[in-house]
Amino acid sequence: MNIDNYISSGAIESYVLGLATAQEAAEVQQLSLQYPEIKQAIADFEASLEAAAFANAITPEASSKEKLMFALQDEFVAPIVNIVPTNTHSNKIEAVTETPVKSFATKRKINIWQFVAAASVILLVISGSLNIFYYSEYNKANEKVVALLNEKNTLTADNNTMQVKYADIAASLQALSDTNIIKVPMKGAPGKETNFATVYWDSKTKDVYLYANNLPKAPSDKQYQLWALVDGKPVDAGMLNADCNGVCKLKNIVKAGAFAITLEKKGGSPTPDLSQLQVIGNVKV
Repeated sequence: MNIDNYISSGAIESYVLGLATAQEAAEVQQLSLQYPEIKQAIADFEASLEAAAFANAITPEASSKEKLMFALQDEFVAPIVNIVPTNTHSNKIEAVTETPVKSFATKRKINIWQFVAAASVILLVISGSLNIFYYSEYNKANEKVVALLNEKNTLTADNNTMQVKYADIAASLQALSDTNIIKVPMKGAPGKETNFATVYWDSKTKDVYLYANNLPKAPSDKQYQLWALVDGKPVDAGMLNADCNGVCKLKNIVKAGAFAITLEKKGGSPTPDLSQLQVIGNVKV
């Protein structure tokens, strides 16, 4: 038997509130003797009902006692003592009790209905408190589910992104280990001596890989652009994207005598801005 499923089925709440059938009540009592968890769940729910009743209790007015005593004054009638003469020599004292205006049975009936009305109000307060409690718990649980789903989706997206990056890095490292790779170190231009980047050029496939060893972060409206010098003329070799954190594959270059990087407007330029030259390096075969 799955104890957790049974506890969450609502059987215990129906039992405590007196809504369960005789068979259902007997089942709960029997199971509470077998399973301490069910017995504890019954105690916990009873405690929550008691806490809810006290939490919603209303402090009576100071004049409530006087009003109550006034309403019940007819219930307690003092006997009226009459002295009835029996003879000329002595008086016999007889106690005559005054009959109330309302009979005892009538008043008893009214008191029972007052009790029923009070009990109904108490049950209404408890029911309202339970409804508010369970609705609040439902909203909390629903919010937790939504938060967990959002977290799961975020983690899944991050995981997919990382897998793509790892695949790219693995492919790049495998490519860089090839004996056909030509390494082209590019040192900083005058005034930018701390800059440094490396081109890995596959002499067989002509693929170009770039690793920005030490380049300042480009402004939001700018982007680094790689150039291949072919017979002394610059040829666009691709843009360095902001999300490139390692070795990045750029364009395929068939022939090159040197490589250089300039800082251009975002999206690239057809010709390099030599005033923004960052690094340059010759190809040594």
